[in-house]
Amino acid sequence: MQWSNRQPIGPWALIDRLRQRRAALRYAAQGWAVTPGAYLTGDRFDCGRPGCPIMGCHPAIECWEDDASTDTDRITRWWRHRPYTVLLATGGRFDALEVPAPVGLRVLGAVRLHTGVIGPERGDARGPVAVTPTGRWMFLVRPGEELRPELASCLDVLRHGRGSWIPAAPSRTPQGPVRWAVAPEQTGWHLPASATVQAMLLDALDALGRRPQRRTTVAVPRQMSTARRAA
Repeated sequence: MQWSNRQPIGPWALIDRLRQRRAALRYAAQGWAVTPGAYLTGDRFDCGRPGCPIMGCHPAIECWEDDASTDTDRITRWWRHRPYTVLLATGGRFDALEVPAPVGLRVLGAVRLHTGVIGPERGDARGPVAVTPTGRWMFLVRPGEELRPELASCLDVLRHGRGSWIPAAPSRTPQGPVRWAVAPEQTGWHLPASATVQAMLLDALDALGRRPQRRTTVAVPRQMSTARRAA
């Protein structure tokens, strides 16, 4: 048996597909809507749609926003033949705050040191944290709250809400697998308030000297967000 990070070979192809399906069903059991994502073949992702020009990670079905589901039968059918990556639809059960690695590491350290009071906000900041192999950290939080203006000014800070998605472990990329820095099971699938985590992000940006000096209005199109996830 041989394994390649870019493409499973031999019996590992079956194992990889079963791992992705098992993960998708686990997320769905908690009410987290999933959708199949393009799977890695060589240096690019293949969604199976003829002529698709997207080389990075992206949904494998065109109407993914409408079709994202927690239905076990549908999920089983999706992963019956292909090792699709597992994408989690945001904006329903949770949002995701995406930040660069230095900020994510600092915030995670603060969460582990302080269990109650964080900056100007009070609350339990513990929650699932996903990490991509390219160093993007995604903090899962309760949905519906916009980014604070100071965070919205930062080009490398993104909020994934309704109409967006994030890749989830054990999805593979050319650089390696997506993993959980803090798995949902470790926090009992608890989601912290977005305001609490955002306050911590601001503290981390201040400590790292990365908060913008002047507020600017920056519109980040969804396509750019998707490209960053796939990078």
